[in-house]
Amino acid sequence: MTWLDARPAGSVVFLCFGSASSVSAEQLREIAVGLERSGHAFLWAMRAPVAPDADSTKRFEGRGEAALLPDGFPDRTRGRGLVVPKWAAQVEVLRHPSTGAFVTHCGWNSTLEAVTAGVPMVCWPMYAEQRLNKVFVAEGMKLGLVMEGYDDAMVKAEEVEAKVRLVMESQQGKELRDRVAVAKDEAAAALETAGSSKAALVDFINNLEISTHQ
Repeated sequence: MTWLDARPAGSVVFLCFGSASSVSAEQLREIAVGLERSGHAFLWAMRAPVAPDADSTKRFEGRGEAALLPDGFPDRTRGRGLVVPKWAAQVEVLRHPSTGAFVTHCGWNSTLEAVTAGVPMVCWPMYAEQRLNKVFVAEGMKLGLVMEGYDDAMVKAEEVEAKVRLVMESQQGKELRDRVAVAKDEAAAALETAGSSKAALVDFINNLEISTHQ
């Protein structure tokens, strides 16, 4: 958070793929190259990949994240990029004024957290309902862009760079930020005492009570 405090408003791209998702070491390097080429500040919560020849509990632990990234990457991006191993305080990061975009796996919690924080998304779904959530975000609510190639073997560095630049620099990115600002206000209203979210929860509980007594 101290690092974010020193960055200009809306200048940082936050990357986090949730608590369970993992990509290959080769994919991590492609992401790193794309981030470096984009020229934008970034905060990356990076999880080491699951070793392809090991069981699910065995990971590239103890090597340090630098061993999984291109040679010299930490030095070349020092001052504008921060790689955080394994975990970051996602809600606090998304709500920080310096955060300007969110590269996300589109888990529903992450999606709601981005909307309520007013941060546009770059969608990179991994599994389960995340592909459907991507449709909600990019096509339904129009609050995000899609990282092309997510369903292929590899998202290339060129695509990472292009999407970061698009969301952070272009008119399309500005329009995304305008829409997500409106969605943030709508989400806040839904959470008020008389809001639609509270009303839906009360209705759900009432229905449960009725079912229990029948």
